[in-house]
Amino acid sequence: MSGRAIVALTVAGSDSGGGAGIQADLKTFAALGVYGASVVTALTAQNTRGVQGVMAVPPEFVARQMESVFSDLEVRAVKIGMLANGDVIAAVAEELRRHAAAQVVLDPVMVATSGDRLIAEDAVARLREDLLPLADVLTPNLPEAAALLGERVAEDEAEMAAQARRLLALGPRAILLKGGHADGPESVDLLVDREGVHRLAAERVATRNTHGTGCTLSSALAAFMARGLSLHDAADGAKAYLTVALRAADEVGVGHGHGPVHHFHAWWGRESHG
Repeated sequence: MSGRAIVALTVAGSDSGGGAGIQADLKTFAALGVYGASVVTALTAQNTRGVQGVMAVPPEFVARQMESVFSDLEVRAVKIGMLANGDVIAAVAEELRRHAAAQVVLDPVMVATSGDRLIAEDAVARLREDLLPLADVLTPNLPEAAALLGERVAEDEAEMAAQARRLLALGPRAILLKGGHADGPESVDLLVDREGVHRLAAERVATRNTHGTGCTLSSALAAFMARGLSLHDAADGAKAYLTVALRAADEVGVGHGHGPVHHFHAWWGRESHG
């Protein structure tokens, strides 16, 4: 019996250590039953300890990759991650418009878990002007939301909701503001759209292995949207998937720094790691 695969596309940077970026996105898509296509926007020399180097892919070749995918595959959702500079941002925006891309999840990746910067300072304005209006969902963490708005980092849920509404005014159709950088026993994300505020809460997981959490959440959201779930259900599913991946992260044992979350927790048994 034949069928058509559900396809999602990730447009992001490559992580040579495998825990974030394109690699995390493709693992997440696969774990959630979605066929993943990819457009590489940058190469990073990176591991669990940090980022040792970044090389942006020429914007014309980013555009060529996107044309190759959209001209052949039936893409149901697009996740956008690391875009290293303004020229790459402009190329991605143009291709999204040209192909009338639907269900665009924009993760405004600016800084790696290790603290290394992944986007040029002058590209933030380009990101805000060119890509935010094309996003169905924008998924910033607290520092990224503050940087996009030119404000201080939100310190409580009321401030988070207020910043999310200001981001909404910049063009995205919804904001999933991630509260993982906050303190407290709960990790609270807020999904804010023109209908109101949807609170997503989970017990905060005590682990140092958090590499790729933002990439994983946004790609899980895109995967569930590609599968036809409503925005609220997709956000709930993405939050649940990431929470379990974080709880299982210490079982993976990769690297000597901030290791990755466990994307395949549902399939790998403990005996596979020994």
